[in-house]
Amino acid sequence: QVQLVESGGGLVQPGGSLTLSCTASGIVFNQYTMGWYRQAPGQQRELVAIKSSSGITNYGDSVRGRFTISRDNAKKTVYLQMNNLKPEDTATYYCKIFRGNFNSWGQGTQVTVSA
Repeated sequence: QVQLVESGGGLVQPGGSLTLSCTASGIVFNQYTMGWYRQAPGQQRELVAIKSSSGITNYGDSVRGRFTISRDNAKKTVYLQMNNLKPEDTATYYCKIFRGNFNSWGQGTQVTVSA
């Protein structure tokens, strides 16, 4: 079965940086598009970034230019480098693998941006 495990969240000051990781198991990782989403309390889950198996990327408007998604297929891991973090980036961040009717999500990792 597919399993996604996120790590790297935490508390960071405004303007700081964090790198999230999501490691997959139970799949042929390099065949699938991977993505990061986030959800703040009382808000809908929103797209942060996605990266296809061919390397095409797309970012949410609020993070474009500050966040970078990358993947290491040999390690079955997708990363989210977050720079110049703002208080409004505070949310639970989720990893997603796109498999049509069999999409899977990780359990989430909390990112809190506060002074």
